[in-house]
Amino acid sequence: MSKSAERPSDSPRDDRSALDTAIYRELHDLAARQLADQRDDHTLQPTALVHEAYLRIARLPGSDERGRGQFFALAGKAMRSVLVDHARRRAAAKRQGGQRIDLTTAIGELGRERIDVLDLDDALRRLADIDQELVTIVELLFFGGMTASEAGEALGVSSRTVERGWRTARAWLRSALGA
Repeated sequence: MSKSAERPSDSPRDDRSALDTAIYRELHDLAARQLADQRDDHTLQPTALVHEAYLRIARLPGSDERGRGQFFALAGKAMRSVLVDHARRRAAAKRQGGQRIDLTTAIGELGRERIDVLDLDDALRRLADIDQELVTIVELLFFGGMTASEAGEALGVSSRTVERGWRTARAWLRSALGA
């Protein structure tokens, strides 16, 4: 056996570790973007958001067998869930409105700078009653950080279909959030 074949970096375990590191970095970057426009007193950090979302994904059956697209789709859904749960805990602790998140750039000009994450979650639940696929598109593009083509691949549709759904979802959310 050659020395290069004996190097630890050539083992499947090291390949998996390098993949996990790359995925972690990508999730961390996504979480940082999600939290970049938070208020100065926001207590949830990107690392905590990634870890909590990852733990939620890991609990799902068959989580090791998912492809990249499915994994990031689940990650987007899990991050949304973590942000909503965090906002609910803060709202309960303060007995007033929930955590504010700047979603203007993601959803479009809504006529106000900050949107309450609990209001957004409520709007997404109402949208799910009308069209679950539109909610999935929001989760993939905004919460999951995917491009339209990556989301299309994960959903098995074209990127143009995703873009149309994204425009429809943004318009519906602008209306539902009272812009």
